Amino acid sequence: MKKTLIRILSYCRPYAGYLVLTILCTLVGTSLSLAAPILIGEAVDAAVGQGNVDFAALGRIALILAVTVLVSGLFQWLAGLCINRLAFGTVRDLRAELTAKLGKVPLRYIDGNARGDLIARVIPDIETISDGLLQGFAQLFTGVVTIIGTLAFMLTLNVKIAVLVVLMTPLSLFAAAKITSMSHSSFQKQSVLRGEMGGLTEEMIGSQKVVSAFAYEDRAMERFAKLNRELGQAGVRATFFSSMTNPTTRFVNGLIYAAVGTVGALGSIGAISWIGVMSVGRLASFLAYSNQYTKPFNEISGVVAELQNAVSCAQRVFAVLDTPSEPDDSHLAAVENCRGELSFSHVHFSYTPERRLIEDFSMHAAAGQRTAIVGPTGCGKSTIINLLLRFYELNQGEITLDGIPTTELTRDSLRSQFGMVLQETWIFTGTVAENIAYGKPDATREEIEAAARAVYAHGFIKRLPNGYDTVISDTSGLSQGQKQLLCIARIMLTSPPMLILDEATSSIDLRTEHRIQRAFEKLMQGRTSFIIAHRLSTIRSADHILVMRDGNIVEQGSHDVLMKENGFYAQLYRSQFAN
Repeated sequence: MKKTLIRILSYCRPYAGYLVLTILCTLVGTSLSLAAPILIGEAVDAAVGQGNVDFAALGRIALILAVTVLVSGLFQWLAGLCINRLAFGTVRDLRAELTAKLGKVPLRYIDGNARGDLIARVIPDIETISDGLLQGFAQLFTGVVTIIGTLAFMLTLNVKIAVLVVLMTPLSLFAAAKITSMSHSSFQKQSVLRGEMGGLTEEMIGSQKVVSAFAYEDRAMERFAKLNRELGQAGVRATFFSSMTNPTTRFVNGLIYAAVGTVGALGSIGAISWIGVMSVGRLASFLAYSNQYTKPFNEISGVVAELQNAVSCAQRVFAVLDTPSEPDDSHLAAVENCRGELSFSHVHFSYTPERRLIEDFSMHAAAGQRTAIVGPTGCGKSTIINLLLRFYELNQGEITLDGIPTTELTRDSLRSQFGMVLQETWIFTGTVAENIAYGKPDATREEIEAAARAVYAHGFIKRLPNGYDTVISDTSGLSQGQKQLLCIARIMLTSPPMLILDEATSSIDLRTEHRIQRAFEKLMQGRTSFIIAHRLSTIRSADHILVMRDGNIVEQGSHDVLMKENGFYAQLYRSQFAN
């Protein structure tokens, strides 16, 4: 916990000026507020005794008290303003760093964590850090200054009673520390369960059609109810212990206040000689200071409870920030004038150590060659593409582009050489034109429309309310086929030297598919292309076909050669046309 707090405070360095101003304003504001009990005590002494009221003194004291309170309030307001600037600036930087980090971590990390959990770390967890740690700092510092200041004033009024107050203070601290230690584990569990619930909710809402199609609603609700129940139990336990802190310390502080009042009153009337006689006004001032002295312990105990929750959230945020990023490759060579000759040499890869996938995989694709990859689901077809683009690193072996290992090339330049259309569509919130020009932001409207015409998307785009300026999103009502046409138009616009088509026409009707196939034929001319398709009729024109099973190439050759061999490929092909 200590290391986490220190690390959070390190993010405050750019805003050290606000921190200094907060401390100064708090010191001035708190010091002035501590002068109020002395003035009140003097006012009481000026009004004690029948017919013995010093109205002139009361007026002067009232004026000084009013000015003191107003100036104290002004400085405390300035302290709050500065700490808010500090807090909001710090969490803004932290959230920006976390968001940037998520763009640098390996894809393996993103795939291994629930999307909702990652979103929870970026938004609610950081807000909790702001509320619990940074903004709680003002209360914490004000409380410490108040404790020291009130103790100093009490010592000037009556040393013996002040010592009595100090001796009873550990009771309050012990009660707060004991309860805080019991609540920490509950807050940790609460933050973890909150992330899991966010992940489940995002998954169920994002896949609502699939959930409904498979009548999974009841089971989804059971999973949600179980998580909700566990979160509720952890939350109740954490809230119970944290809420017990304040009333427990208030009870102990009440005992201290009663003891001070009793001993001070008995001393004032001479019943306890060793205490020393105090005037009624001084006793009133001492009681006010005693109350001010114990009050910060209540506030600090409340801040500590929030700190427990904030530290748990900070640990989740730092867990992402501490995840190793993809190695910096800015010193590597950038791909220029790519021919498109690709080779896999004795490649080994698995997503998890206990489950082997690709073993000793080798292949060669000549520049301009069309290579089709076929095989049953889970055989490693899409994994080949992930390795080709370095979304995942090899366990063993080597991939080369134009004879250069891809590990010696920058990832950005390597990926820029590929145009990729997947079965899963990528539609972003923005206009149709912006979606098509995503890979080429400086494209002209004429180029965008030409790309859309090439994939037969121009017709349905013109029928949209604002044509190419219609704002769309992944949930804007476009059909899956229309979304896929826009994704294909992106590739047409960028015209990269190499293509990857992974079930690129799976959501398009047959008539449009035939048209797009002709467009693809034109686009693939002279470009190295990788085609993954379950409909084997779409890959008959490929120069080379790789047949995969269990991560290995079991057959390869042209369509005619593979059909003559009457092997696994021939079985797959005939099975699609069987009655």
